[in-house]
Amino acid sequence: MSVFEHRSFDEHEHVAFCHDKQTGLKAIIAVHNSNLGQAMGGCRMFNYHSGDEALNDVLRLSRGMTYKSAAANIPVGGAKSVILGDPRQHKTDDLMRAMGRFIDSLGGLYVGAEDSGMHERDMKIMASETQHVAGFALQEGERGDPSPATAYGVFIGLKKAVQHKLKTSDLKGVRVAIQGLGNVGYRLAGLLHEAGAELLVSDVFQANADRAVQNYNATLIAPDQIFSQSVDVVAPCALGSIIDDVVLNQLQAKIIAGSANNQLAHDDLGMALKARGILYVPDYVLNAGGIIDVYYQRQGASYDDAHSHITNSIDQTLAEVFRKSDMMGRSTNVIADEVARERFDPNFHGEDAVA
Repeated sequence: MSVFEHRSFDEHEHVAFCHDKQTGLKAIIAVHNSNLGQAMGGCRMFNYHSGDEALNDVLRLSRGMTYKSAAANIPVGGAKSVILGDPRQHKTDDLMRAMGRFIDSLGGLYVGAEDSGMHERDMKIMASETQHVAGFALQEGERGDPSPATAYGVFIGLKKAVQHKLKTSDLKGVRVAIQGLGNVGYRLAGLLHEAGAELLVSDVFQANADRAVQNYNATLIAPDQIFSQSVDVVAPCALGSIIDDVVLNQLQAKIIAGSANNQLAHDDLGMALKARGILYVPDYVLNAGGIIDVYYQRQGASYDDAHSHITNSIDQTLAEVFRKSDMMGRSTNVIADEVARERFDPNFHGEDAVA
């Protein structure tokens, strides 16, 4: 089966594969759509079980980046890259330099940034081989890592969802279960703690969970029990496809709002959640803060400008998605797709175009 027949292929413009024998690098770059501008997206390192799993992930993630940038109202196309390997065991400086050369070989079709399994230092090493990477500080004191901006955007969107569903703008006492306490999840926990929310947390890495328990007075929950908790909000902040038919039947939360990409195992779950009275906040609308910040960094703009754009864009786009979902009785994920596609595809006119 070729890439063109792959289940997650969605008219992608460019898919490139790399195997560097010297460093052991195995990586894929997928450019989904560049209608709005140069394609940008994170570089993820994960210990995939197979090459097909990695290909499926990069195809889905790159598509999501197109929709994310469009929903965020920035002139950026969508792309993503993945490195096959355990970042805790297989990452080396030579591997990062090889990835930088791979990105450079595309001649600017793709601009990479930090994602799961990667850190700001890794992007700096890649930058020694290519100018087509972003999201790192050139000098001491400059901002670089987009994770704080991503977490802030998720926080803003979660507050919007609470206001819409629970009819309150105050997060004090709101119970939030966070799954995954990496770069974004931990920062989100800090923002929620500061706002007075009651936190329940889980992570497959015990040290991550312990840090949130100690610093944010969170309650530790076993990873296989986090979605069955009696809470107001569940915030998936780890890997994708986590909301499946099994988890659907476990959920007691009223809202799903987290930073993970591609949270729904299949699109029909959006309507199933709506039928159960659960408000699903489309992930790529919610977690757009990082790409907005990276875009503003590359323009040489201030964080205040990026901060204002994150606040206004996520708030306004979610208001539109929630309004149309309520009015039309359709799922938020489908409505969000149509809102985003109308912004990047001049030939698309969705069912709700005149709503």
